[in-house]
Amino acid sequence: MGKITVTTCDIEGLKVIEPTVFGDERGYFMETYNYNDFKEAGIDVQFVQDNQSMSRKGVLRGLHFQIQYPQDKLVRVVSGEVFDVAVDLREGSPTFGKWFGVILSAENKKQFFIPKNFAHGFLVLSDTAEFAYKCTDFYHPNDEGGLIWNDPDIGVEWPISEGMELLLSEKDTKWHGIKDYGKQ
Repeated sequence: MGKITVTTCDIEGLKVIEPTVFGDERGYFMETYNYNDFKEAGIDVQFVQDNQSMSRKGVLRGLHFQIQYPQDKLVRVVSGEVFDVAVDLREGSPTFGKWFGVILSAENKKQFFIPKNFAHGFLVLSDTAEFAYKCTDFYHPNDEGGLIWNDPDIGVEWPISEGMELLLSEKDTKWHGIKDYGKQ
């Protein structure tokens, strides 16, 4: 292995991946994904779709999940910085409803692996951020679910700086809390 360092999180299945970066006076090179390295690290999945978004400071996307077609996701930031969050929605899990967050940035080059049956969201901390993610299933527009971003029963500690104006989509203001999970 040696090309990636994988750190397990407090919630089983979540992993933070740090690629080896080769740099010199010209810049840098890194592999953002290599099936063999990820398989050796215990992430043996087949990605079928790549997505990328750009958002400005204060944009909060989430907390989203797929209902009938759950996806594993490998996420990273291409430019800027975000606070990325996953919430365990696996029925019977000892950490059901618990969250884990990590700063992802172009500078730290960390990636976050989020298995199926987790809600996912992020808050943009820099002026803008480009966010890329690989998914193990195709997007099905009628299969979206979500949890309200500020559900007190989950208690995500979003790093909202003083004066930061939050920008949410209309749908992200209407999701319910985890107490109503499964009733959507």
